[in-house]
Amino acid sequence: MDERLVVIGSLNMDLSVTVSRLPRPGETVSGADVVRGAGGKGANQAVAAARLGAGVRMVGLLGEDTLGGELRAGLLAEGVDAGGIAQLPGVSTGLALIVVQRDGENTITLSPGANHRLDVPALEELAEPAGPGETLLLQLEVPVETVLAAARSARAAGALTVLNAAPLPALPLPSELLAAVDVLVVNETEAAGLLAPGPEPDWATHARRLRALGPDTVVITLGAAGAVAAGPDGPVAEDGFPVAAVDTVGAGDAFCAQLALALGAGVPLAQAVRRSCAAGALATTRRGAQAALPTRAEVDGLLVRSGAGVAGRAR
Repeated sequence: MDERLVVIGSLNMDLSVTVSRLPRPGETVSGADVVRGAGGKGANQAVAAARLGAGVRMVGLLGEDTLGGELRAGLLAEGVDAGGIAQLPGVSTGLALIVVQRDGENTITLSPGANHRLDVPALEELAEPAGPGETLLLQLEVPVETVLAAARSARAAGALTVLNAAPLPALPLPSELLAAVDVLVVNETEAAGLLAPGPEPDWATHARRLRALGPDTVVITLGAAGAVAAGPDGPVAEDGFPVAAVDTVGAGDAFCAQLALALGAGVPLAQAVRRSCAAGALATTRRGAQAALPTRAEVDGLLVRSGAGVAGRAR
């Protein structure tokens, strides 16, 4: 494995229930049995990258409880270096309550627990910044100040910095954060939150507008429709892959991990986005977050079946 990825972010236990349709406010809808599984955007992306063939180091916080021990053991079983993860006494491990509609759409309610204790001093105690030859992958389920500090340190040390700006906080993101990352990844909702586009947005234009805020490269994911991107060499648009989706929970995390891995390996943007669309599509074909994440061989297989070959395969 040549690619080296550092993930700083959240670790949660997910409790998921599948329903025929998502409930409206104030409504009770009966669902299937509860499914318990490892999650958290940071941990999901770390596991996704490990399955895609990268050497991964995870940095984050867990509670000193049963759930925390279970999540740490799960990362180790996936081959993720958990040396940058600490368990805090008297603090709960993060917990996500997920309701999944039968067509794959979902809603998530998050109790962050130990994740919100990952402040800048805690980060400095846990880990050295990512350095030359490494890629730093960040999300927004830990404090924004920590994400900003990590991005600045990694960029100063010569690492490629990738921010998945999800979930987008209620308050505006600091302009300094967007200027401190090399690659910004957002979905349609997050892009709209950052730019307030009109009712019929031109996503390629909005990718260019987001790039003007500081990131060298911007990728906007469009669900089943694929993704668009804006980079130094111009715009990119890639269609999605037709698959039988059953659960979209881990799709964005698979996409982001594959994108960070490919760009860190020097794969051209269009090919990296194509591979990432394949990874995201495969993640929708199985239920759960980490349980649904694809391997490198599965991504290569889907690309071959689609007629795209394995162009863009990371080294």
